[in-house]
Amino acid sequence: LYNTLAIAFLSALIATLIGTCAAIGITAMKAKWRTVIMGVTNIPVLNSDIVTGISLMLLFIACRFTLGFSTILIAHITFNIPYAILSVMPKLKQTNKRTYEAARDLGAGPFQAFMRVVFPDIHPGVLSGFLMTFTMSLDDFIITHFTKGPGVDTLSTKIYSEVRKGIRPEMYALSTLLFLSVMVIMIL
Repeated sequence: LYNTLAIAFLSALIATLIGTCAAIGITAMKAKWRTVIMGVTNIPVLNSDIVTGISLMLLFIACRFTLGFSTILIAHITFNIPYAILSVMPKLKQTNKRTYEAARDLGAGPFQAFMRVVFPDIHPGVLSGFLMTFTMSLDDFIITHFTKGPGVDTLSTKIYSEVRKGIRPEMYALSTLLFLSVMVIMIL
């Protein structure tokens, strides 16, 4: 449970931060490049999890990474970034670019203008991106299965390994609590 929650929270937080920055950068691009980058962003969303999992496993092995907690975290961040970008982009398109420029003209620094003018407008998109990436990472089995090392288990991989010898009743209760918590998060 600890590994599952730690990976889900850290990957969602990092992917949302990277995705928000990427969405801001993509919005500032010219239309031609924006189309190309959004096409590349959609590839992991359209790809099946097994292709992503095997590709990342082969990349980690080729780069001589030791499979473990860090490789699972990197893999989850990698497949969560497009979902964060796709959650923030619509809110960025709704913002008025002149308000940022007005804040800069009134003496605010770039970071202060962003935090006081742009971020409140895109906050719902950032929050929905975080919640989506958190829930996607929380219940992912396939990518975790291919990028985990020995001794590192999440709930999904633990349940899968117990199917052969019989699942303990505690796992049913834990799975029910996890399902209910994800459902409440999604409703919120």
